[in-house]
Amino acid sequence: MTASAPVPVHLPEPSPLPPAEPAPGCGVCAALVRQRAEALAAGDQSKALDLSIEIRNHPHNPGSTA
Repeated sequence: MTASAPVPVHLPEPSPLPPAEPAPGCGVCAALVRQRAEALAAGDQSKALDLSIEIRNHPHNPGSTA
């Protein structure tokens, strides 16, 4: 029996998510947007991505601003 090399796996590029949008009137989201802008201005793409994820996942209840 002969051993063969494993076949390489080629994964597709992930499709980019649309920009995270803050909830209107939410102070937490507004602060996160400011922090994201500062991170982008400083060239910190990793921190900006983390903040975008936090904006996207920030919980909002109907009728609530926080």
